[in-house]
Amino acid sequence: MKLVVLPGDGIGPETMAATVEVLEAVSHKFDLNLALDHDVAGHESLRKYGATVTPELLAKVKAADGLMLGPMATYDFKDEAKGEINPSKFFRKELDLFANIRPARTWAGVPHKVDDFDLVVVRENTEGFYADRNIASGGSEMLITPDVVVSLRRITRECCARVARSAFELAQRRRKHVSIVHKANVLKLGDGMFIEECRRVAKDFPEIEVDEFIVDAMMAHVVRAPQRFDVIVTTNMFGDILSDLTAELSGSLGLGGSVNAGQQYAMGQAAHGSAPDIAGQDIANPFSLLLSASQLLNWYGQRSNDMRFVRASEAIVTCAGQAVEHGEATRDVGGQLGTAATGRKLSQRIAALTL
Repeated sequence: MKLVVLPGDGIGPETMAATVEVLEAVSHKFDLNLALDHDVAGHESLRKYGATVTPELLAKVKAADGLMLGPMATYDFKDEAKGEINPSKFFRKELDLFANIRPARTWAGVPHKVDDFDLVVVRENTEGFYADRNIASGGSEMLITPDVVVSLRRITRECCARVARSAFELAQRRRKHVSIVHKANVLKLGDGMFIEECRRVAKDFPEIEVDEFIVDAMMAHVVRAPQRFDVIVTTNMFGDILSDLTAELSGSLGLGGSVNAGQQYAMGQAAHGSAPDIAGQDIANPFSLLLSASQLLNWYGQRSNDMRFVRASEAIVTCAGQAVEHGEATRDVGGQLGTAATGRKLSQRIAALTL
């Protein structure tokens, strides 16, 4: 498996270094023969090449089996004419990464205020209200007058159907339960279409239990009883909000991994930002990026039917849980270690596994 590795901005180089150490450990332990191709995007690429991402980098990523993208300072990138392109947005669009898959679960050793739970939010990733994903050229927000803004939202049957299928396929490998989240009581056409396509796809999976929730009610249900949910599928903006909520319910947003997946490509990406205020201090939590790398290995293993990668993915999650439980983690999740030491301890746990 060939992976392109882009450290990113802020805390990205530190958390990616810990992630690379863990990837090398599982590659050796499970005989994965991972080939890591290191390159740059974001501020460093802007300084070197005049753009945050380049055509050459895109070609390299398309020739690889996966991409690990570190946190990016996306708020700094405002003028695409000056090469200031949001790398996350760019790769999601260019690689057609239509499903953002974000697991959330409680961890032993990490304080949390809800019952133990283990769920996954599957968020549509290529359309909706977000301007960078719903129009080919130009902007989808219009300033009609100085006091009036109109925002456009795009929903298509194709995109609804394919993200629904991703969710149901995932549920087949889990507890066989899908919750469809929407706002069709108000957004009758767009979310109505989303529900229609989810129901149509559900007919291909008769063994899967299905329920439906209006998004505002869903927020209350998730806070009250997250343990009742398995796979949650929803549209872009709702999934963006809901996945951060479920990650925080687990005890820390820093324990939320994320993979952006399409038919041909996938990208592992931490669920948090670049945190420039703590960059270079060796205190950043690397687990979100580590768990995203685990998801990327799992995606590749399922796609290629190579269970070595699935087992390697499971080993990262298992060892991460043990590390957190024993305090081998950063301070924000109850440990006493720095970023580098956290990655090193996790790598040692993987190396010590008995297969």
